[in-house]
Amino acid sequence: MHINDLLAKLVALGASDIHLHANMPPGARIEGKLQRFGQAKLTMQQLEVLPKVMCSETQQEMLEQEQQLDFAYSIANVARFRVNMFKQQGSVSVVLRVINGSEAQLARVQLPEGLLDYLCSQEKGLILVTGPTGSGKSSTLSRILDEINQRYPKMIVTIEDPIEYTHRPKQALIVQRERGRDVRSFSKALIAAMRQDPDVIMIGEIRDYETAKAAIEAAQTGHLVLSTLHTLDTVRTVNRIIDLFPPHEREVARQLFADSMVAILSQKLLPKEGGGRIAAIEVLKGTLRTRDLVKNAERTHELYDAIRDAKDDGMRLMDDVLVDFYSRGLIDYETGLNNAASAQAFKMAATQAELRHAGSNKKELEFEEESKSEIPILNVANSANHGTHSPPLLPLMSPLPVKPRLSPKMRLWKLPKRYQAPKRLKKLGQSTEQTAILA
Repeated sequence: MHINDLLAKLVALGASDIHLHANMPPGARIEGKLQRFGQAKLTMQQLEVLPKVMCSETQQEMLEQEQQLDFAYSIANVARFRVNMFKQQGSVSVVLRVINGSEAQLARVQLPEGLLDYLCSQEKGLILVTGPTGSGKSSTLSRILDEINQRYPKMIVTIEDPIEYTHRPKQALIVQRERGRDVRSFSKALIAAMRQDPDVIMIGEIRDYETAKAAIEAAQTGHLVLSTLHTLDTVRTVNRIIDLFPPHEREVARQLFADSMVAILSQKLLPKEGGGRIAAIEVLKGTLRTRDLVKNAERTHELYDAIRDAKDDGMRLMDDVLVDFYSRGLIDYETGLNNAASAQAFKMAATQAELRHAGSNKKELEFEEESKSEIPILNVANSANHGTHSPPLLPLMSPLPVKPRLSPKMRLWKLPKRYQAPKRLKKLGQSTEQTAILA
């Protein structure tokens, strides 16, 4: 079977990552779980031909020199892949990340309400998207870039390793450079980008001191800089950035980073109830209070309290997001507990959410019991039309719905207007006498 046919089959099954290793069956991660496919093991000979099939001559030379290689690979009408090819035990191994790079797929990336507008409207500063490997950082970053591309006539320069999402120009002009093919390093490409008249610069990942320094300098000189980092939460991201600098530069770096900070998003991709996955995103914004705390190394830990106190400003802690998802039935209890920073705090908050939900259900049941009483009827006596016959009995209002509407503001059961009894009855005619009789 050709490599493209194998990849197409695994993509059709919903794979997010694909593993090809010698003496093992093909593997794929589906909804976060690693699975093997088939019993037939891949041989060293089958894998040895992959560099010739998937790589250019230049890339093959780089693989021989470095013993590993990052690049992008595409199959028409199937998918685009981010590939890491490397040598292990004398054979070639390949791990591919499936990139859903279509505009329709990017539009499905959900960010907290109001956050996308806030990020896209920034003229300068530093935006970081962080999280563990496979948490959807690249998708979130590309979603923000795509929105800027749609809204504003700006110059966007991206420096990636490799290029994952290919953006077509809309309102903006956009240039995408790939490390290894178009440029040798992130830091050199970032320095060169400053001479390319950019409004927005996107760096695939901040990995070292040179890149971190160049990113902060670009943000300080009036550019909007976006990048990713491998950290577990927003506060640790601050410490991680500062730790990239030599000790004698850290104090100055801390001040510059604090002044440049627009927002830090830390996200996790969680299994969703009913199938699929959902992104939980912790948000730290650059405000007067948070910037002052970043500047003071001894008070950086207070950022957790600052985030908790600024919910109205759109900030939120990961544990609060997990409790919200659990109370809305988006994730199960074990998922929330396993991903919480404080298991005990999550247990308490989840219990409170369950009690509130139980109280709401009790009110609903009580109301439904009360609503089972007989429906009021209308006695219409018309001597001209009906004579001495018994007057017909007509319903005063339509049958009650199965579940009445709940007013979110009052948190009280409220009947829609069409089910409420009129305050007074209009005359049906000159010869019609109408009275309300409540059964």
